[in-house]
Amino acid sequence: MRRLAWFAGPLGLLFVVGIGAMAGPARALEIIGRGLAILCGVGTVLGIAYTILALGLIRPFFARRPRATQDFPAVTVLKPLHGDERDLLRRLSSFCLQDYPSPVQFVFGTRDAADPALGAVAALRRLHPEADITVVTDAQVHGPNLKVSNLINMLPSARHDVLIFADSDVEVDSRYLRHLVGELQAPGVGAVTCLYRGLPAPGFWPRLSANASNYQFLPSAITGVTLGLAQPCFGQTIGMQRETLDRIGGLRPYATCLAEDHAIGAAVRRSVGRVVIPPLTVGHACAETSFGQLLAHELRWGRTIRVVDPVGHLGSVLIHPFALGLLTVLFSGGAWLSWTLAAAALLVRLALKRRTDAVLELSDRALWLLPPGDVVAFSLFVASLFSGRVRWRGTDFTVDRSGRLSPLPAKTWFPFLTPPGPLAPDAAASRGRSPKKTVGPNAPSSAI
Repeated sequence: MRRLAWFAGPLGLLFVVGIGAMAGPARALEIIGRGLAILCGVGTVLGIAYTILALGLIRPFFARRPRATQDFPAVTVLKPLHGDERDLLRRLSSFCLQDYPSPVQFVFGTRDAADPALGAVAALRRLHPEADITVVTDAQVHGPNLKVSNLINMLPSARHDVLIFADSDVEVDSRYLRHLVGELQAPGVGAVTCLYRGLPAPGFWPRLSANASNYQFLPSAITGVTLGLAQPCFGQTIGMQRETLDRIGGLRPYATCLAEDHAIGAAVRRSVGRVVIPPLTVGHACAETSFGQLLAHELRWGRTIRVVDPVGHLGSVLIHPFALGLLTVLFSGGAWLSWTLAAAALLVRLALKRRTDAVLELSDRALWLLPPGDVVAFSLFVASLFSGRVRWRGTDFTVDRSGRLSPLPAKTWFPFLTPPGPLAPDAAASRGRSPKKTVGPNAPSSAI
């Protein structure tokens, strides 16, 4: 996509200059505006067609029955933690309330013994004293992807051969493990992953974030999977056998990847078998309290997709028909046909929201929030087409074409002029001491 941009930019500029030279500035602006109106109008029509297709696919996708579990092997759930997230205890508790008759081990990992997330783990132990909980605190870094580094440090404490990797911001229902294990037991399955729905915290920005998850990401993922256009693997949940993890080289090869979930899924498909998506969703916390936080999160997500699937990311412009319709109105000077297209786009988007709410039993009925949410989401999509810089947990990275992360220096006013630097060493190691490591089902009170 970057090569295309390098060619398209100069060619577009030459085209504009040529028109201006031949027809004069006023006439050139009229011709360019008309061309943009036609382009956006075609995009709106295609976006409306896509939305109608997604509207028809979402109910049949979730109408399927999850595969029944044949037996109930012991399971280890690994959850890397970082920071004091909103409602973290509630989300962790949802994993302890599983309708699963065999042993389940929970391994929670942090890089810092003073991490506030460990307070939620201590409260979880008090709330569920019967739960088999292991805490790992290890600051060792294996690559710029600190989540994967955390998981690598946690893996030696996993006792069972069925491994479920689940992000800290995920909330599940009581049959979550039954469904995942059932899918793993199907012939030819190498891993199982899950679609996710947004669970917004109170406030305007979290609800916009949840809207993007529920009414743009979710329908597009279902459409891509149903039509065979996409083979995703989502980091919110990845389940596999230990043997499968060994066959793809463990987690170390993915410690330098921005989209480690996509890379893991691709490796499983190459080496073992299918990556299955069952007809269920997990909840994904949306807690962005400001536009800046929403911007950083969505740009990281958008640029991640652009790196791993540039053609698909560019094609996802069609999930924004209402914004394209508004641009058609703008570039056409308010022509009546453009208003008709924008209105039709809004209607099908509202219909998709209503259908999604009904299928997933979502309680958010605020139809008024969809139009501004669509405009913001489209703006973030456009922004994601530019720059390879992402911010993740307070650190800036550049991303190369293979999806590998390179940390930027901590203070960089002009990152595009600064070559990527090496990963900063751990603070403890920089003072000449080895990183502290605490492992065990009963970690010291200093760790929890």
